[in-house]
Amino acid sequence: MHPVLFRLPLPAWTIPLFPALLVLAALGALLALFGWRKRAADLLVIGVVLAAAAGLSASGYQGQVYTLAPLPIYSYGAMLCVSIVVGWFLTLHLAEKDGLPRDKMANCYFVTALAALVGARLLYVATNPQEFDSFKDLFALRRGGLVAYGGFLGGFVGSLLYLRPQKIRLLPWADDAAPGLALGVVITRIGCYMFGCDFGKPLAEGSPAWLQKLGSFPRWAEGTLLEGSGSPAWIQHVNQRGLSPDADGSLPVHPTQLYEVLAGALLLGLVMLVRKHQRFRGQAFLAFVLGYGYLRFVIEILRDDAERGEFGPYIGTHVFLPAALLIFAAAYVYGPSRSFTSPRLRYATDALAVVPPVALYFALKPASFADSSTLQLSTSQWVGLLTGVAAGVVWYTLDEGARKHPEAAMSLGPGAVPDADEPEPAADEEPSPPPAPVKKKKKKRKAQPSSS
Repeated sequence: MHPVLFRLPLPAWTIPLFPALLVLAALGALLALFGWRKRAADLLVIGVVLAAAAGLSASGYQGQVYTLAPLPIYSYGAMLCVSIVVGWFLTLHLAEKDGLPRDKMANCYFVTALAALVGARLLYVATNPQEFDSFKDLFALRRGGLVAYGGFLGGFVGSLLYLRPQKIRLLPWADDAAPGLALGVVITRIGCYMFGCDFGKPLAEGSPAWLQKLGSFPRWAEGTLLEGSGSPAWIQHVNQRGLSPDADGSLPVHPTQLYEVLAGALLLGLVMLVRKHQRFRGQAFLAFVLGYGYLRFVIEILRDDAERGEFGPYIGTHVFLPAALLIFAAAYVYGPSRSFTSPRLRYATDALAVVPPVALYFALKPASFADSSTLQLSTSQWVGLLTGVAAGVVWYTLDEGARKHPEAAMSLGPGAVPDADEPEPAADEEPSPPPAPVKKKKKKRKAQPSSS
Protein backbone atom coordinates (compact mmCIF):
# COMPACT_ATOMS: atom_id res chain seq x y z
CA MET A 1 0.00 0.00 0.00
CA HIS A 2 1.18 3.52 -0.75
CA PRO A 3 -0.75 6.14 1.27
CA VAL A 4 1.73 8.82 0.15
CA LEU A 5 2.80 8.69 -3.49
CA PHE A 6 5.57 11.29 -3.17
CA ARG A 7 6.39 14.57 -1.42
CA LEU A 8 6.87 17.93 -3.12
CA PRO A 9 9.92 19.83 -1.83
CA LEU A 10 9.01 23.34 -0.63
CA PRO A 11 11.15 26.17 0.78
CA ALA A 12 11.03 26.52 4.57
CA TRP A 13 9.06 29.78 4.60
CA THR A 14 6.98 30.89 7.57
CA ILE A 15 3.63 32.35 6.51
CA PRO A 16 1.27 34.29 8.84
CA LEU A 17 -2.08 32.59 8.25
CA PHE A 18 -4.51 35.42 9.08
CA PRO A 19 -3.25 37.98 6.49
CA ALA A 20 -2.60 35.20 3.97
CA LEU A 21 -6.22 34.05 4.20
CA LEU A 22 -7.47 37.63 3.88
CA VAL A 23 -5.42 38.06 0.70
CA LEU A 24 -6.83 34.77 -0.59
CA ALA A 25 -10.36 35.95 0.20
CA ALA A 26 -9.74 39.22 -1.68
CA LEU A 27 -8.44 37.31 -4.70
CA GLY A 28 -11.56 35.12 -4.59
CA ALA A 29 -13.77 38.22 -4.52
CA LEU A 30 -11.94 39.69 -7.53
CA LEU A 31 -12.31 36.40 -9.38
CA ALA A 32 -16.04 36.33 -8.58
CA LEU A 33 -16.44 39.92 -9.82
CA PHE A 34 -14.58 39.10 -13.02
CA GLY A 35 -16.75 36.02 -13.57
CA TRP A 36 -19.92 38.04 -12.95
CA ARG A 37 -18.94 40.75 -15.46
CA LYS A 38 -17.89 38.18 -18.07
CA ARG A 39 -20.93 35.98 -17.33
CA ALA A 40 -18.63 33.04 -16.64
CA ALA A 41 -20.56 30.94 -14.14
CA ASP A 42 -17.63 28.66 -13.31
CA LEU A 43 -15.35 31.56 -12.35
CA LEU A 44 -18.16 33.21 -10.40
CA VAL A 45 -18.86 30.09 -8.33
CA ILE A 46 -15.16 29.35 -7.71
CA GLY A 47 -14.53 32.95 -6.66
CA VAL A 48 -17.50 33.06 -4.27
CA VAL A 49 -16.57 29.76 -2.63
CA LEU A 50 -12.91 30.76 -2.33
CA ALA A 51 -13.74 34.15 -0.85
CA ALA A 52 -16.27 32.71 1.60
CA ALA A 53 -14.07 29.81 2.73
CA ALA A 54 -10.93 31.92 3.20
CA GLY A 55 -12.78 34.83 4.80
CA LEU A 56 -14.74 32.70 7.29
CA SER A 57 -11.75 30.62 8.32
CA ALA A 58 -9.37 33.61 8.69
CA SER A 59 -10.69 34.57 12.13
CA GLY A 60 -9.75 31.16 13.51
CA TYR A 61 -6.08 31.59 12.58
CA GLN A 62 -5.28 34.97 14.12
CA GLY A 63 -1.72 35.04 15.42
CA GLN A 64 -0.89 31.64 13.94
CA VAL A 65 1.83 30.90 11.42
CA TYR A 66 2.56 27.98 9.14
CA THR A 67 6.03 26.85 8.14
CA LEU A 68 6.22 25.21 4.75
CA ALA A 69 7.49 21.64 4.66
CA PRO A 70 7.66 18.94 1.98
CA LEU A 71 4.06 18.55 0.79
CA PRO A 72 2.80 14.93 0.78
CA ILE A 73 0.71 13.91 -2.22
CA TYR A 74 -1.73 11.33 -0.90
CA SER A 75 -2.80 8.45 -3.09
CA TYR A 76 -6.52 9.03 -2.63
CA GLY A 77 -6.29 12.75 -3.42
CA ALA A 78 -4.15 12.05 -6.48
CA MET A 79 -6.58 9.45 -7.83
CA LEU A 80 -9.48 11.80 -7.13
CA CYS A 81 -7.80 14.47 -9.27
CA VAL A 82 -7.15 11.90 -12.01
CA SER A 83 -10.82 10.91 -12.00
CA ILE A 84 -11.88 14.56 -12.35
CA VAL A 85 -9.55 15.12 -15.32
CA VAL A 86 -10.54 11.87 -17.05
CA GLY A 87 -14.21 12.60 -16.40
CA TRP A 88 -13.76 16.06 -17.93
CA PHE A 89 -12.58 14.71 -21.28
CA LEU A 90 -15.05 11.83 -21.40
CA THR A 91 -18.10 13.86 -20.35
CA LEU A 92 -17.43 16.80 -22.67
CA HIS A 93 -16.75 14.42 -25.57
CA LEU A 94 -20.10 12.69 -25.07
CA ALA A 95 -21.91 16.00 -24.51
CA GLU A 96 -20.55 17.46 -27.75
CA LYS A 97 -21.41 14.24 -29.57
CA ASP A 98 -25.02 14.51 -28.32
CA GLY A 99 -25.33 18.09 -29.57
CA LEU A 100 -24.87 20.02 -26.32
CA PRO A 101 -22.84 23.29 -26.52
CA ARG A 102 -19.29 22.56 -25.38
CA ASP A 103 -18.63 25.94 -23.76
CA LYS A 104 -21.71 25.75 -21.54
CA MET A 105 -21.02 22.14 -20.66
CA ALA A 106 -17.43 22.99 -19.70
CA ASN A 107 -18.74 25.61 -17.27
CA CYS A 108 -21.31 23.13 -16.00
CA TYR A 109 -18.59 20.57 -15.32
CA PHE A 110 -16.66 23.04 -13.15
CA VAL A 111 -19.77 23.92 -11.17
CA THR A 112 -20.74 20.24 -10.84
CA ALA A 113 -17.27 19.17 -9.66
CA LEU A 114 -17.11 21.93 -7.08
CA ALA A 115 -20.62 21.20 -5.80
CA ALA A 116 -19.76 17.50 -5.64
CA LEU A 117 -16.73 18.23 -3.46
CA VAL A 118 -18.84 20.35 -1.11
CA GLY A 119 -21.58 17.71 -0.96
CA ALA A 120 -19.09 14.90 -0.28
CA ARG A 121 -17.59 16.88 2.61
CA LEU A 122 -20.94 17.90 4.12
CA LEU A 123 -22.28 14.34 4.15
CA TYR A 124 -19.09 13.16 5.87
CA VAL A 125 -19.48 15.91 8.48
CA ALA A 126 -23.12 14.94 9.04
CA THR A 127 -22.10 11.29 9.42
CA ASN A 128 -19.10 11.90 11.72
CA PRO A 129 -19.80 15.11 13.69
CA GLN A 130 -17.57 13.95 16.57
CA GLU A 131 -14.46 14.52 14.43
CA PHE A 132 -15.03 18.27 14.06
CA ASP A 133 -14.30 20.49 17.05
CA SER A 134 -14.26 23.84 15.25
CA PHE A 135 -15.35 25.44 11.99
CA LYS A 136 -11.84 25.37 10.54
CA ASP A 137 -11.84 21.57 10.78
CA LEU A 138 -14.28 21.56 7.87
CA PHE A 139 -11.44 22.58 5.57
CA ALA A 140 -8.88 20.05 6.84
CA LEU A 141 -9.26 17.89 3.74
CA ARG A 142 -5.75 16.50 4.08
CA ARG A 143 -7.04 14.31 6.91
CA GLY A 144 -9.57 12.78 4.55
CA GLY A 145 -13.32 12.77 4.95
CA LEU A 146 -15.38 12.56 1.75
CA VAL A 147 -18.46 10.44 1.05
CA ALA A 148 -19.10 9.36 -2.54
CA TYR A 149 -22.87 9.63 -2.24
CA GLY A 150 -22.57 13.18 -0.94
CA GLY A 151 -20.55 13.99 -4.05
CA PHE A 152 -23.21 12.50 -6.32
CA LEU A 153 -26.01 14.43 -4.61
CA GLY A 154 -24.04 17.69 -4.48
CA GLY A 155 -23.07 17.39 -8.14
CA PHE A 156 -26.69 16.76 -9.09
CA VAL A 157 -27.84 19.92 -7.30
CA GLY A 158 -24.99 21.98 -8.78
CA SER A 159 -25.80 20.82 -12.32
CA LEU A 160 -29.47 21.61 -11.83
CA LEU A 161 -28.78 25.13 -10.58
CA TYR A 162 -26.44 25.87 -13.48
CA LEU A 163 -28.47 24.37 -16.34
CA ARG A 164 -31.87 25.79 -15.43
CA PRO A 165 -30.98 29.41 -16.33
CA GLN A 166 -29.27 28.10 -19.48
CA LYS A 167 -32.57 26.46 -20.59
CA ILE A 168 -30.85 23.11 -21.05
CA ARG A 169 -32.47 19.95 -19.74
CA LEU A 170 -30.67 18.28 -16.86
CA LEU A 171 -31.21 14.70 -18.03
CA PRO A 172 -29.18 14.89 -21.28
CA TRP A 173 -26.24 16.24 -19.30
CA ALA A 174 -26.74 13.54 -16.66
CA ASP A 175 -26.60 10.86 -19.37
CA ASP A 176 -23.30 12.25 -20.60
CA ALA A 177 -21.92 12.42 -17.06
CA ALA A 178 -22.96 8.85 -16.11
CA PRO A 179 -20.00 7.09 -17.82
CA GLY A 180 -17.63 9.54 -16.14
CA LEU A 181 -19.24 8.79 -12.78
CA ALA A 182 -18.79 5.06 -13.26
CA LEU A 183 -15.18 5.50 -14.35
CA GLY A 184 -14.64 7.82 -11.40
CA VAL A 185 -15.76 5.03 -9.06
CA VAL A 186 -13.09 2.77 -10.56
CA ILE A 187 -10.29 5.32 -10.26
CA THR A 188 -11.09 6.73 -6.81
CA ARG A 189 -11.56 3.30 -5.25
CA ILE A 190 -8.09 2.34 -6.45
CA GLY A 191 -6.93 5.37 -4.45
CA CYS A 192 -8.93 4.12 -1.46
CA TYR A 193 -7.20 0.75 -1.70
CA MET A 194 -3.76 2.36 -1.90
CA PHE A 195 -4.56 4.48 1.17
CA GLY A 196 -6.20 1.60 3.05
CA CYS A 197 -9.50 3.31 3.93
CA ASP A 198 -13.02 1.90 3.41
CA PHE A 199 -11.90 -1.62 4.30
CA GLY A 200 -14.12 -4.62 4.94
CA LYS A 201 -14.84 -7.10 7.69
CA PRO A 202 -12.32 -9.81 8.61
CA LEU A 203 -12.26 -12.78 6.25
CA ALA A 204 -13.12 -16.29 7.33
CA GLU A 205 -10.19 -18.55 8.15
CA GLY A 206 -10.79 -20.73 5.12
CA SER A 207 -10.69 -17.85 2.64
CA PRO A 208 -8.37 -18.20 -0.37
CA ALA A 209 -4.77 -17.17 0.26
CA TRP A 210 -4.78 -14.65 -2.61
CA LEU A 211 -7.85 -12.94 -1.16
CA GLN A 212 -6.26 -12.77 2.30
CA LYS A 213 -3.16 -11.23 0.76
CA LEU A 214 -5.21 -8.58 -1.05
CA GLY A 215 -7.07 -7.81 2.18
CA SER A 216 -4.05 -7.39 4.48
CA PHE A 217 -3.10 -3.76 5.19
CA PRO A 218 0.34 -3.03 6.67
CA ARG A 219 1.45 -1.05 9.66
CA TRP A 220 3.07 2.05 8.24
CA ALA A 221 6.32 3.43 9.49
CA GLU A 222 6.18 6.24 12.04
CA GLY A 223 5.85 9.62 10.38
CA THR A 224 4.20 8.33 7.21
CA LEU A 225 1.12 10.40 8.06
CA LEU A 226 0.62 13.30 10.44
CA GLU A 227 -1.89 11.30 12.49
CA GLY A 228 -1.74 7.60 13.27
CA SER A 229 1.05 5.09 13.00
CA GLY A 230 -0.62 2.51 10.79
CA SER A 231 -3.24 1.87 8.15
CA PRO A 232 -6.87 2.48 9.18
CA ALA A 233 -7.56 -1.27 9.30
CA TRP A 234 -4.47 -1.91 11.47
CA ILE A 235 -5.42 0.86 13.91
CA GLN A 236 -9.03 -0.35 14.22
CA HIS A 237 -7.97 -3.97 14.74
CA VAL A 238 -5.49 -2.97 17.46
CA ASN A 239 -8.12 -0.89 19.25
CA GLN A 240 -11.15 -3.14 18.81
CA ARG A 241 -10.15 -6.68 17.82
CA GLY A 242 -7.20 -7.41 20.09
CA LEU A 243 -4.49 -7.25 17.43
CA SER A 244 -1.02 -6.88 18.91
CA PRO A 245 0.48 -3.38 18.48
CA ASP A 246 3.66 -5.12 17.33
CA ALA A 247 1.89 -6.79 14.40
CA ASP A 248 3.23 -5.85 10.99
CA GLY A 249 -0.20 -5.83 9.37
CA SER A 250 -3.93 -5.93 9.95
CA LEU A 251 -6.13 -8.98 10.06
CA PRO A 252 -7.08 -10.19 6.56
CA VAL A 253 -10.27 -8.38 5.58
CA HIS A 254 -12.56 -8.15 2.59
CA PRO A 255 -10.89 -5.75 0.11
CA THR A 256 -14.16 -3.89 -0.39
CA GLN A 257 -12.31 -1.13 -2.26
CA LEU A 258 -11.50 -3.62 -5.02
CA TYR A 259 -15.05 -4.95 -4.95
CA GLU A 260 -16.23 -1.44 -5.72
CA VAL A 261 -13.64 -1.10 -8.49
CA LEU A 262 -15.28 -4.11 -10.15
CA ALA A 263 -18.71 -2.59 -9.52
CA GLY A 264 -17.63 0.65 -11.23
CA ALA A 265 -16.32 -1.26 -14.25
CA LEU A 266 -19.61 -3.17 -14.48
CA LEU A 267 -21.60 0.06 -14.28
CA LEU A 268 -19.44 1.65 -16.98
CA GLY A 269 -20.31 -1.17 -19.36
CA LEU A 270 -23.99 -0.94 -18.36
CA VAL A 271 -24.41 2.79 -18.98
CA MET A 272 -22.57 2.62 -22.31
CA LEU A 273 -24.88 -0.23 -23.37
CA VAL A 274 -27.97 1.71 -22.31
CA ARG A 275 -26.80 4.75 -24.27
CA LYS A 276 -26.77 2.69 -27.47
CA HIS A 277 -30.43 1.72 -27.01
CA GLN A 278 -31.65 4.94 -25.43
CA ARG A 279 -35.34 5.83 -25.71
CA PHE A 280 -35.47 8.89 -23.46
CA ARG A 281 -33.05 11.35 -21.91
CA GLY A 282 -31.97 10.30 -18.46
CA GLN A 283 -32.09 6.57 -19.17
CA ALA A 284 -28.34 5.98 -18.81
CA PHE A 285 -28.16 8.14 -15.69
CA LEU A 286 -31.05 6.33 -14.02
CA ALA A 287 -29.43 2.99 -14.86
CA PHE A 288 -26.31 4.18 -13.04
CA VAL A 289 -28.30 5.43 -10.04
CA LEU A 290 -30.21 2.19 -9.57
CA GLY A 291 -27.22 -0.03 -10.37
CA TYR A 292 -24.81 1.81 -8.10
CA GLY A 293 -27.36 1.93 -5.29
CA TYR A 294 -27.84 -1.84 -5.47
CA LEU A 295 -24.14 -2.73 -5.71
CA ARG A 296 -23.10 -0.20 -3.07
CA PHE A 297 -25.78 -1.56 -0.70
CA VAL A 298 -24.46 -5.10 -1.08
CA ILE A 299 -20.81 -4.06 -0.66
CA GLU A 300 -21.70 -2.05 2.44
CA ILE A 301 -22.81 -5.30 4.08
CA LEU A 302 -19.13 -6.31 4.08
CA ARG A 303 -17.73 -2.89 5.12
CA ASP A 304 -16.29 -2.51 8.61
CA ASP A 305 -14.78 0.98 8.82
CA ALA A 306 -16.29 3.09 11.58
CA GLU A 307 -16.47 6.30 9.52
CA ARG A 308 -19.30 5.13 7.27
CA GLY A 309 -21.88 5.84 9.99
CA GLU A 310 -24.99 3.87 10.93
CA PHE A 311 -28.44 5.03 11.98
CA GLY A 312 -32.08 4.00 11.93
CA PRO A 313 -33.99 1.20 13.66
CA TYR A 314 -32.42 -2.09 14.70
CA ILE A 315 -34.09 -4.92 12.79
CA GLY A 316 -33.21 -8.58 12.40
CA THR A 317 -30.38 -9.04 9.91
CA HIS A 318 -32.10 -11.94 8.13
CA VAL A 319 -35.17 -9.71 7.59
CA PHE A 320 -33.72 -6.24 7.05
CA LEU A 321 -31.18 -6.99 4.34
CA PRO A 322 -33.36 -9.31 2.17
CA ALA A 323 -36.26 -6.86 2.48
CA ALA A 324 -34.05 -4.03 1.22
CA LEU A 325 -32.89 -6.08 -1.77
CA LEU A 326 -36.54 -6.96 -2.46
CA ILE A 327 -37.30 -3.23 -2.59
CA PHE A 328 -34.52 -2.79 -5.15
CA ALA A 329 -36.03 -5.65 -7.17
CA ALA A 330 -39.45 -3.98 -7.07
CA ALA A 331 -37.92 -0.71 -8.29
CA TYR A 332 -36.34 -2.58 -11.20
CA VAL A 333 -39.56 -4.38 -12.13
CA TYR A 334 -41.56 -1.15 -11.93
CA GLY A 335 -39.14 0.90 -14.04
CA PRO A 336 -36.20 -0.44 -16.09
CA SER A 337 -37.83 -3.78 -16.80
CA ARG A 338 -40.43 -2.01 -18.94
CA SER A 339 -37.80 -1.04 -21.49
CA PHE A 340 -37.39 -4.63 -22.74
CA THR A 341 -39.39 -5.10 -25.93
CA SER A 342 -39.34 -8.88 -25.60
CA PRO A 343 -41.89 -10.05 -22.97
CA ARG A 344 -39.96 -13.28 -22.44
CA LEU A 345 -36.72 -11.44 -21.69
CA ARG A 346 -38.55 -9.02 -19.43
CA TYR A 347 -40.14 -11.76 -17.33
CA ALA A 348 -36.81 -13.60 -17.11
CA THR A 349 -35.01 -10.54 -15.71
CA ASP A 350 -37.90 -9.90 -13.31
CA ALA A 351 -37.50 -13.41 -11.94
CA LEU A 352 -33.73 -13.01 -11.62
CA ALA A 353 -34.19 -9.78 -9.68
CA VAL A 354 -36.06 -11.68 -6.94
CA VAL A 355 -33.44 -14.43 -6.58
CA PRO A 356 -30.82 -12.47 -4.50
CA PRO A 357 -33.20 -11.36 -1.70
CA VAL A 358 -34.67 -14.85 -1.39
CA ALA A 359 -31.23 -16.48 -1.37
CA LEU A 360 -29.93 -13.95 1.17
CA TYR A 361 -32.88 -14.62 3.48
CA PHE A 362 -32.18 -18.36 3.64
CA ALA A 363 -28.43 -17.72 3.98
CA LEU A 364 -28.93 -15.40 6.98
CA LYS A 365 -31.89 -17.17 8.59
CA PRO A 366 -30.83 -18.24 12.11
CA ALA A 367 -31.44 -21.70 13.47
CA SER A 368 -33.60 -20.26 16.25
CA PHE A 369 -35.09 -16.95 17.27
CA ALA A 370 -32.56 -16.65 20.12
CA ASP A 371 -29.68 -16.76 17.63
CA SER A 372 -30.97 -13.89 15.50
CA SER A 373 -28.93 -10.67 15.25
CA THR A 374 -29.93 -7.09 14.51
CA LEU A 375 -28.28 -4.27 12.63
CA GLN A 376 -28.64 -0.68 11.46
CA LEU A 377 -28.16 0.41 7.88
CA SER A 378 -25.25 2.69 7.02
CA THR A 379 -25.65 6.19 5.62
CA SER A 380 -24.75 5.02 2.11
CA GLN A 381 -27.20 2.12 2.33
CA TRP A 382 -30.07 4.44 3.21
CA VAL A 383 -29.14 6.87 0.42
CA GLY A 384 -28.69 4.02 -2.08
CA LEU A 385 -32.05 2.51 -1.18
CA LEU A 386 -33.93 5.80 -1.46
CA THR A 387 -32.27 6.90 -4.69
CA GLY A 388 -32.76 3.43 -6.19
CA VAL A 389 -36.50 3.55 -5.55
CA ALA A 390 -36.64 7.10 -6.94
CA ALA A 391 -34.79 5.96 -10.07
CA GLY A 392 -37.35 3.20 -10.67
CA VAL A 393 -40.29 5.60 -10.30
CA VAL A 394 -38.75 8.27 -12.54
CA TRP A 395 -37.84 5.62 -15.13
CA TYR A 396 -41.50 4.54 -15.32
CA THR A 397 -42.67 8.14 -15.76
CA LEU A 398 -40.13 8.98 -18.47
CA ASP A 399 -40.72 5.70 -20.28
CA GLU A 400 -44.45 6.44 -20.42
CA GLY A 401 -43.68 9.88 -21.84
CA ALA A 402 -41.35 8.38 -24.44
CA ARG A 403 -44.13 6.06 -25.68
CA LYS A 404 -46.47 9.00 -26.21
CA HIS A 405 -44.01 11.67 -27.36
CA PRO A 406 -40.74 10.05 -28.52
CA GLU A 407 -39.28 13.24 -30.01
CA ALA A 408 -39.90 15.29 -26.86
CA ALA A 409 -38.36 12.54 -24.73
CA MET A 410 -35.05 12.92 -26.60
CA SER A 411 -34.99 16.74 -26.71
CA LEU A 412 -32.06 18.69 -25.26
CA GLY A 413 -33.83 21.90 -24.32
CA PRO A 414 -34.06 25.24 -26.13
CA GLY A 415 -30.76 26.45 -24.68
CA ALA A 416 -28.88 23.74 -26.58
CA VAL A 417 -29.92 25.23 -29.93
CA PRO A 418 -27.49 27.97 -31.06
CA ASP A 419 -30.20 30.31 -32.35
CA ALA A 420 -32.74 29.56 -29.64
CA ASP A 421 -32.36 33.01 -28.06
CA GLU A 422 -33.21 34.91 -31.26
CA PRO A 423 -36.81 36.25 -31.37
CA GLU A 424 -39.19 34.39 -33.65
CA PRO A 425 -42.25 35.91 -35.32
CA ALA A 426 -45.55 35.31 -33.60
CA ALA A 427 -47.69 32.47 -34.88
CA ASP A 428 -50.53 34.81 -35.95
CA GLU A 429 -48.22 37.33 -37.59
CA GLU A 430 -48.33 37.19 -41.37
CA PRO A 431 -44.97 37.26 -43.07
CA SER A 432 -44.24 40.41 -45.02
CA PRO A 433 -44.52 39.98 -48.79
CA PRO A 434 -41.30 39.77 -50.73
CA PRO A 435 -40.23 42.96 -52.53
CA ALA A 436 -41.59 43.39 -56.02
CA PRO A 437 -39.08 42.67 -58.75
CA VAL A 438 -37.58 45.71 -60.45
CA LYS A 439 -38.51 45.89 -64.12
CA LYS A 440 -35.74 46.89 -66.44
CA LYS A 441 -36.55 49.59 -68.96
CA LYS A 442 -36.08 48.64 -72.54
CA LYS A 443 -33.78 50.95 -74.41
CA LYS A 444 -35.15 52.41 -77.64
CA ARG A 445 -33.08 51.54 -80.60
CA LYS A 446 -31.97 54.48 -82.65
CA ALA A 447 -33.09 54.48 -86.27
CA GLN A 448 -30.32 53.53 -88.60
CA PRO A 449 -29.92 55.47 -91.93
CA SER A 450 -31.11 53.29 -94.75
CA SER A 451 -28.71 52.61 -97.63
CA SER A 452 -29.71 53.38 -101.15
